[in-house]
Amino acid sequence: MKIVGLILTVISLCVGSVGFAEDSGIYIKLGEARTKKSLMAFPALQYFGSPTSASHNQSVGAEIFNIVTNDLTVSSYFQFIKPSAFLEAAGNRSLLPASGQASGFKFQNWTAIGADFLIKAGFSIVGDEITLETYTYQVTLGKLILGKKYKGKASIARRLAHTFANDILKSLTGKEGMFLSRVVVSSDRGMSKGKEIFVLDWDGANISQVSNHRSIALSPAWSFDGKKIAYTAYVKRVGSKFRNADVLLLDLPTGQRSLISYRQGINSGASFSPDGKSIFLTISQGTNPDIYKINYDGSLAAKITNGPAGAMNVEPNISSDGEKMVFSSDRAGKPMIYTMDVDGSDIKRLTLAGVFNSSPSWSPDGKKIAFAGQSEDHFDIFVMDSDGSDMIRLTSAKKSNGKWASNEDPSFSPDGRFVMYTSNRTGKNQIYISTVDGSEERPITKDDYNYFKPKWSKNVE
Repeated sequence: MKIVGLILTVISLCVGSVGFAEDSGIYIKLGEARTKKSLMAFPALQYFGSPTSASHNQSVGAEIFNIVTNDLTVSSYFQFIKPSAFLEAAGNRSLLPASGQASGFKFQNWTAIGADFLIKAGFSIVGDEITLETYTYQVTLGKLILGKKYKGKASIARRLAHTFANDILKSLTGKEGMFLSRVVVSSDRGMSKGKEIFVLDWDGANISQVSNHRSIALSPAWSFDGKKIAYTAYVKRVGSKFRNADVLLLDLPTGQRSLISYRQGINSGASFSPDGKSIFLTISQGTNPDIYKINYDGSLAAKITNGPAGAMNVEPNISSDGEKMVFSSDRAGKPMIYTMDVDGSDIKRLTLAGVFNSSPSWSPDGKKIAFAGQSEDHFDIFVMDSDGSDMIRLTSAKKSNGKWASNEDPSFSPDGRFVMYTSNRTGKNQIYISTVDGSEERPITKDDYNYFKPKWSKNVE
């Protein structure tokens, strides 16, 4: 399947002509945001198009409003003020303040209800093109923080909304959000048996199936540029009655798919190098699984691990600088989490407790590692510093029958503030995210399917 991006034009608005200039600076200190959320006022988007098409196009405005609200709520920095508390007259369609426009809004109406920030936005749709004009204000100081106009095809309204939310977050905190990122995951969605690979937006929307092997496809991974996906599929070869666990490489812009590791036995757990030249994965070749480095054409570049003493070395995950690998190994008896240089040297054991520790994942800055740890009969998600210190438990949930739920397969968001994982607490394996400190958790999928081994991409250009 081919996935093609669509063009979105972003224009910074100059409003100095009305006596009101855009300001820049850091308005939310990230440490303080953990203890006190900023109050955000966001009136419904104004529609500035033809009245005859208002009823049809208002649904697009509502979609943009809901996406931006959800993005900023999930960021954990904001609490939205209920519209019932707004003092501004419902008929006030102005996006600019009274200081710059006679019919403009008054900041006093927003300071009176305690708003720290105010988003004013309006849109129009002409043909198949949407224009969104936006202003984000710091209320108590009466400052414009961000003024931008977004233009694009109406079909990419979701992307437009996510882009706007990212811009707001960066303007207020100095850090870009993860709202333009995607997730690749294995799922039984829409199938009576088997699993295929799917791509979806980080918030669970816009899902598309990208494999169709009518078999079991699992363990997907993103390339660092977000243009390729490697995954394992049990492929039936010509002339054989059996299916083998082979690794395939899918190029998303072209839809081209190639078989890159099909050695007899296990070929699984791919992780791309950031230089875009090689892939690390687990290969068994009829013996105990070890970690190998291969080129995109499937040729072997190096064997990274070799036991010891028949140990299994699996689930490699490469750091963003390309220098370190985290992996799981039972070389000490039980599966534990280890790090090493990508050439296999300087091996260090990080976890010392638990029954079974697996599926480790680096944070984007390389400072933290998330993994799934088993205690008794279930798994939970843990996060620790990259040297194994300061470990915290992110998850602890029970099923409706009172038994502990399993939470597995963590992956960091591109901004490093969230961890995504699966949990069977509802009876189905659903996708969840948690802030990296475990303070807030929420579901991403809410359906009757099962999802496995989600991987979070970087933001899509």
